[in-house]
This record gives sequence, C-alpha cells and structure tokens, in this order.
Amino acid sequence: HLYAQRHLIECCFSKLKQFRRVATRYEKTARNYLSVVILAATILWLR
Repeated sequence: HLYAQRHLIECCFSKLKQFRRVATRYEKTARNYLSVVILAATILWLR
C-alpha cells in the first residue's frame, strides 16, 4: 500500500519535471517558483 502511494508521488514529480521551468528553476523567488509549479500541476490535471 505504501509503495503504491510512493509510486504515485514519484510519477507526479516525474511529470512535473518535464516542464523546463520547473526542472531548471528559472524563477528567483520561492513565491514565483511555487506559482509555476501550481500552473504546471494544473495543466497536467486538465490533460
């Protein structure tokens, strides 16, 4: 059961890292980086 949850989280991070801005962290501030991560997660959720 724990492995299935861990696998789900790792797959989510893998998909988020496909976005270049998330993987390379272009944003300087934590607030801007968080907004980019939220935007990428929303795009993945809508697919």
